[in-house]
Amino acid sequence: MSCDIIEDIEDIVSKNDVTPKERQSSKHFVKVRPRKNDSEEVARDELQSFVPGTQKIYIKTWGCTHNSSDSEYMAGQLSSYGFLITDEKESADLWLLNSCTVKTPAEDHFRNEIQAAKRTGKSVVLAGCVPQGAPDTQFCKGLSVIGVQQIDRVVEVVEETLKGNTVRLLKSKREKGKGRLGGAALSLPKVRRNPLIEIIPINTGCLNQCTYCKTKHARGQLGSYPPEEIVARAQQSFEEGVCELWLTSEDTGAYGRDIGASLPELLHSLTKVIPEGCMMRVGMTNPPYILEHLEEMAKVLSHPQVYSFLHIPVQSGSDSVLADMKREYCRADFENVVDFLRERVPGVTIATDIICGFPTETESDFEETMSLCEKYKFPSLFINQFFPRPGTPAARMTRIPPAEVKRRTKRLSEFFQSYQPYTHRLNEVQDVLVTEVSHSGHHYVGHNKFYEQVLVPKIPDLMGKMVTVKIVETQKHCLIGTLIKIKEPTENSCTTSSKTGPISVENGINQSQVLKFNVSKLSFESSKPSLMAYSLFVCMIAFIVRLLWIFWL
Repeated sequence: MSCDIIEDIEDIVSKNDVTPKERQSSKHFVKVRPRKNDSEEVARDELQSFVPGTQKIYIKTWGCTHNSSDSEYMAGQLSSYGFLITDEKESADLWLLNSCTVKTPAEDHFRNEIQAAKRTGKSVVLAGCVPQGAPDTQFCKGLSVIGVQQIDRVVEVVEETLKGNTVRLLKSKREKGKGRLGGAALSLPKVRRNPLIEIIPINTGCLNQCTYCKTKHARGQLGSYPPEEIVARAQQSFEEGVCELWLTSEDTGAYGRDIGASLPELLHSLTKVIPEGCMMRVGMTNPPYILEHLEEMAKVLSHPQVYSFLHIPVQSGSDSVLADMKREYCRADFENVVDFLRERVPGVTIATDIICGFPTETESDFEETMSLCEKYKFPSLFINQFFPRPGTPAARMTRIPPAEVKRRTKRLSEFFQSYQPYTHRLNEVQDVLVTEVSHSGHHYVGHNKFYEQVLVPKIPDLMGKMVTVKIVETQKHCLIGTLIKIKEPTENSCTTSSKTGPISVENGINQSQVLKFNVSKLSFESSKPSLMAYSLFVCMIAFIVRLLWIFWL
């Protein structure tokens, strides 16, 4: 047994080991990769030797807030794994391009970005509705694709793509006995573009089959998230310092019809967890699925912490065009929704969409659209030219001459620019939640109860706060206010928690831990005066007892 005992460190080395000279001579087999500047292009074969999760990822997003939320979830997973999310596309190792299929121009930009990535030798992963709905499209061939319901697997897709492999994950998520699911779990990590705004997708897909729309080809049939998951995500977001909650989907009005729930039920549950000083915005809803909930929707939109705002796309003022679009409602239905909400929710903002030049739209049909817009003078009006989307029924219809489509679009646009929707707000005193910086960088941007954009002075510490302003000027698309006061946060308000800052995925700190630390620190500091008083009291009693003891002796 004694021969197995090592008496000294030198005993580890035996005469049969490699000599130092031999060890030195073998170093010529080791290749040293020189340090490169960020501007230098990294060869694909060198990526094989990189430590996984250390590369730079550039994420580009087109389309709706649902797409934005998907990109934030993918960024959160990649960042938590170690990848660096960057806005500098030239220095990135991989481009993650999240597409939108609603409009032809958006798809054109998507295709151009793919070509730019190929020219510069970047690895590419495609996401969103374009490759999901048409994965065999020519410009998608040979590239990795992550489906709209597979975003929870983005890390493995990115890793394999960086190795030079092509991965395609396009299946829908289903649960046995429950049918189609909403998508990836809402509890996934997220990197928010705006740390003050949380975007929660409440469902994916829709129930309708509009003849001009290709979104359903990608998002499919309706799949709703359980209400308890949505409420839990909202609570988590507020704990992380968020002060504004956006609910999004392809059609929020259809929420819950596949799981025995409803949009008003969900909204009432969410209003119970919105802290003071925070607001919630309800996303786009089509007219058919809100008609039966008008009474309850009016109650929700009147709640002090819910924006009195609703986006209801009408698309046309002509019943015949709406029928050809298969919109499943008529003009009178839309007017009923608008009139009811305007009566029950004073000051409510109704935004809508119009498509000019649908193939079957006649001149008289267009005049009906004009009369609808003239009747309501919508403060937010999104005007789009008809674009035939491949694979849709409308793409096979005979198109209106482009010059005529442009003429109608121009006429409606000129009408929209002809009126000022906010002049009645002049000199009003309003509460405004500040969440953004203006494009010019000269102002902060907030929204009042009616989700009207208000520019406020760029004063430090206003971001994320509810402030009181006086409206001193009105413009076509915004109001301008002067600061009266910052509303004092209470113990339960979200502006208190927002002082801890947004979650940092890169440093691995859990936001709830940060909040617990800050709360305990505040509790300790607030207890200092009481501890001091108690100590003085104890010392005084001890001193008196000491005197009595001496006197007694």
